[in-house]
Amino acid sequence: MLKNIKILFCLLLTSIAFSQSIQSTVDSTQIKIGSQFNLTIKANVTLKDKVIFPEGQFFGQVEVLESYPIDSIKNNDKLELIKKYGLTQFDSGRYVIPPLQVIINNKTIRTDSFAIVVNPVVVDTLKQQMYDIKSIITVDKPTDYFWLYVLLGLVVIIGIGFLVYYFIKKRQIKKNEEDEILFASPIEKALSQLQSLEGKELWQKGETKAYYSELTDITRYYLEEAVEIPAMESTSNELFQTLKSTIKKRKIKLSQDVLEKFKKVMSNADLVKFAKSKPLDFEIENDKKMVDSFLISLDKAIPRTDEEKENLFTEELKRKRNRSQKLKRIAIPLTLVLFLLLMGGVFIGVSKGTDYIRNNWLGHSAKSLLNEEWVSSEYGDPAIIISTPKVLKRLSDERIQNNLPAHVKANAKFTYGSLLDNFSITLSTTSYKDTTSVDLDRVIEYDLKNMELLGAQNITVKEEDYEDPKGLTGKKAYGSFTVTNPIEKENQLMNYELYVFSQSGGAQELFLIYKNDDEYAKQIMERVITSVELRKATEK
Repeated sequence: MLKNIKILFCLLLTSIAFSQSIQSTVDSTQIKIGSQFNLTIKANVTLKDKVIFPEGQFFGQVEVLESYPIDSIKNNDKLELIKKYGLTQFDSGRYVIPPLQVIINNKTIRTDSFAIVVNPVVVDTLKQQMYDIKSIITVDKPTDYFWLYVLLGLVVIIGIGFLVYYFIKKRQIKKNEEDEILFASPIEKALSQLQSLEGKELWQKGETKAYYSELTDITRYYLEEAVEIPAMESTSNELFQTLKSTIKKRKIKLSQDVLEKFKKVMSNADLVKFAKSKPLDFEIENDKKMVDSFLISLDKAIPRTDEEKENLFTEELKRKRNRSQKLKRIAIPLTLVLFLLLMGGVFIGVSKGTDYIRNNWLGHSAKSLLNEEWVSSEYGDPAIIISTPKVLKRLSDERIQNNLPAHVKANAKFTYGSLLDNFSITLSTTSYKDTTSVDLDRVIEYDLKNMELLGAQNITVKEEDYEDPKGLTGKKAYGSFTVTNPIEKENQLMNYELYVFSQSGGAQELFLIYKNDDEYAKQIMERVITSVELRKATEK
């Protein structure tokens, strides 16, 4: 009996151990420099367990190239989670992947450690003949005729604009001549157009809406020419009120009955055009008769001098008409040209890319700054003398200045640009009250953490000793990172270089960041670095 209980207890422990177990393997323990090998971690858990796999840019001294998505295999109420990493090392030697922490339900379980041998690439110089380094060959840049096509496109677009302009002008001149020849007065023109409307037999064909639209337009045109009121752009109610006011002001003797009948016709027209009303045939004929009667009655009632009777179309009316026509024949071609230019710009942007447009036409910010006159200035204490495209701006934070450590005498920070610009320059100096010297490794670590807080991701770091021409020694950290552009929602690859110098009584830092694919920004950074000159803390 006791033996059976022990067996059951052992089985229970085995089941629990299986439910939360970790297995880790590598697919190779020997690689060549830069070759990728894979580390696989498997976690056997239940469906309710929460598992956190290790993450980082390095596992020990081995670089993580890629962290693959977690894969899973379900087996009844068990779950096997598989996490895979692509690793490499770019220096030969023997490296150890240390035990990594896998957290399951706040419980830490460590993986196995692995020794990896990185073999150099051996070159047999006896069999492989060696050659001198060849000189640089100048390659002629092929001629870019794209600008010629753009120029031709501009000429065509402008030509289309002129053709449209002259086409509209020709039509307007022809129409003006016809109006002047055919009609001696506004009333004659209106009555002729009404007669032409009847000849079209629109309402007899079922096109009642088109009939009423043309009927009211003829009336409105007459009112604009004869009474000089803004009839075409007014609603029916606005037109009626304006007409009543004008009749009273100009003392036109028109009966109220005629005005009410005109108002009724305009109301019927609105119902047909907007409410899809369908008047009877006799109602349509009555509306036509009332419009004829209204126009004739109004034209007879308009008081005119002898001169006005002889010249109903005054020069003022012609000038108004000519101004309106001129505006129309300019606005239409100009709108067409702007539209075609916009479409052309979109086409070029899609086919050539925005960088091409910015570099060659709009002017690249880094390219233009590279060719401008630079500014050489001395910043901070201990000072850094540096040449930059623009003067660096001092960043002043009262909270920092008011809470400096007891041994710090002063701290100053100067900058140009930001993390999202094509390039940025940040300069910092710190002076101490005593002969304190800072730990350069800690300064680099602090600056990189600040960069990460500002949005930098996937930061790679390489470090080396650095010495400036005046003999001040320091450290240099450089590498790359990605940052998300908040407007384009895309990751941008950026490069950075960080120079840190320590001396008795002071420290100096220079942080340079530039876009990876921007050659002009890279040239700016190189020029900035070559201009750097450091002052010692004791120098005045």
